[in-house]
Amino acid sequence: MPPKEPPRRRVPGPARPTRPRPAAGSGGRPAPRPAPPRRPAARPAARARTIRLGSPKPRLRLVSLGLTLVMLAFVVRLLQVQAVDASAYAAKAEKHRYQEYTLSADRGEITDRNGVALAASVDAYDITADPKLFTPEDARTKDAPEQAAALLAPILGKEPAELAKKLRTPKSRYTLLARKQTPQVWNQIKDLKKVYEQKAKPVNGGNGVNLLGGVLSEPSTKRVYPNNELAAGILGYVNAEGRGAGGVESMLDKELAGKDGKIRYAQSGGRRVPTAGSQGTPAVPGSDIELTIDRDIQWAAQQAITDQVRKSKADRGYVVVQDTRTGEVLAMANAPGFDPNDLSQANATAMGNAALQDAYEPGSTSKVMSMAAVLEHGVAAPDTRVTVPNRLHRGDRLFKDDIDHPTWYLTLNGVLAKSSNIGTILATGQLGKTQAEANKALYDQLRKFGVGSPTGLDYPGETPGILAKPQDWSTSQQYTIPFGQGLSLSAMQAASVYSTIANGGVRIEPTLVRGTRGPDGRFTAAPTPEQSRVVSEKTAKTLAQMLESVVDDEEGTGNKAAIPGYRVAGKTGTANRVDPELGIYKGYTASFAGFAPADEPRVAVYCAIQNPTKGSYFGGQICGPIYKKVMEFALKTLHVPPTGRPPARLPVTFKP
Repeated sequence: MPPKEPPRRRVPGPARPTRPRPAAGSGGRPAPRPAPPRRPAARPAARARTIRLGSPKPRLRLVSLGLTLVMLAFVVRLLQVQAVDASAYAAKAEKHRYQEYTLSADRGEITDRNGVALAASVDAYDITADPKLFTPEDARTKDAPEQAAALLAPILGKEPAELAKKLRTPKSRYTLLARKQTPQVWNQIKDLKKVYEQKAKPVNGGNGVNLLGGVLSEPSTKRVYPNNELAAGILGYVNAEGRGAGGVESMLDKELAGKDGKIRYAQSGGRRVPTAGSQGTPAVPGSDIELTIDRDIQWAAQQAITDQVRKSKADRGYVVVQDTRTGEVLAMANAPGFDPNDLSQANATAMGNAALQDAYEPGSTSKVMSMAAVLEHGVAAPDTRVTVPNRLHRGDRLFKDDIDHPTWYLTLNGVLAKSSNIGTILATGQLGKTQAEANKALYDQLRKFGVGSPTGLDYPGETPGILAKPQDWSTSQQYTIPFGQGLSLSAMQAASVYSTIANGGVRIEPTLVRGTRGPDGRFTAAPTPEQSRVVSEKTAKTLAQMLESVVDDEEGTGNKAAIPGYRVAGKTGTANRVDPELGIYKGYTASFAGFAPADEPRVAVYCAIQNPTKGSYFGGQICGPIYKKVMEFALKTLHVPPTGRPPARLPVTFKP
């Protein structure tokens, strides 16, 4: 069967006329028509090109695969952060988000006996910084630490290089620039921060970062001493960490300091987030300390000793004032002193309390203890006659008095009034059948008065004095110790000796603290000081009468200490001084000690000046007037009236 030709597309042409066909049934076949002439085939029309799109399925699969991988990476990372390493990342977040600071406890005040502040704490600020905010990335400048340091150095009084080094502390969000700055300093820094905040704004040509934005502050307190040098030797001072480093500040640091607290809060960009809240424990303020010191009497004592040390061009001097009935120290002044508000200007040798820390040979003020031993043992009485030659040979030495004199015919009272070394040696020689026995008796009496033992104040650096055992006394010490050479004590110990006599022979341990007042306002009195009987009441009364002769008798050496209207008991002292640097005798120690009123004692005063180099060096001449000034002021301040009774006026000399 021949293959079919593909249908040809007929192109419509003009209509042709229809021929009639032969009728059916004519029996004839229609004659075949002649084939029309063959026409050339028409050229097919050009087909229109169609753009066929690629299948989208491969592309969708590729995109889906990519998104799946990305999401898978996110899921893996999320699992690592929130599950595997969750604690580590949380710790890092806590470290950088939360800051923990110490809340400094308010240090307690130190007041005098009348509540007048001698040491107090005022508001201050610790200037800190966030070093991260000074990095090139955060500050958008390479030398931000140097620029900030140059601005802060004049305000804080620091070297720019030192501050810049702190601001460059690596891997830290906290550094301390300066401690205990006043509110005025912080206000200056805040004003400067505002200026640079305006400069940082883009409208002003800035880069949007405040150069000082990372400088912050922490509230703190600063120790101040309203009276400057007054009582500085007693009070001491605090160090840069705010801890007591001397005096009462150190002795009672635990009570004064209180207990620091802590605070923890969220921060962002160096600023606290107020809505995040905070946690912590509050600070517990320290207790206030009330001293036995009277500020006014302290001032009078300090003025008097400072003036005389300057006039005499002496190394130093001290004055101690004590209430004879209670043992309370009313004043303890040192010259030269120091200002605890500005330790940078203080002389290191003057920063202690020399009245308690210096041990020196007292000289003739110590003779009252020798006389107490003689009277207590009953080997002599005030009117006992003592013939005093110009020289006395004992052991390997030849002894003399402070001046050459003909043979003196003195009573025992006269020996004390004229401060005779030879007479004292002769009197104490009667304390035993042998010199060794006499030495033992004198040693025991000196120990009862407190020589060689701490006073009981528990003051840091206090000296107990020096008193060798009698079997260790050298040949010369056997005869020099009775008149105050060869043993050492402090000014406080010397004052306590005279307070003991004034108190009827009963020694009361000195006290500096009356009590403490806690944060709750409750006052707790200091423990009652210990008491001990040193000499009998009769001996003490006799000694008081003998000491009056030193001041009011024309033969006495302490006339410059007389106070009109009052009966005054006192004793002068002029001792060879051991130079602490050279270790040899060089110069003198001038002193005066006593109490008043002599018949009803209320106040004891002791004064000593070390190495006076201008004018007189005798205790009666340069310390007698100080005693008078301070004693007069103390009696008036305490409203102590004169007794009005006439003195005993014991005999000083006798006719052979």
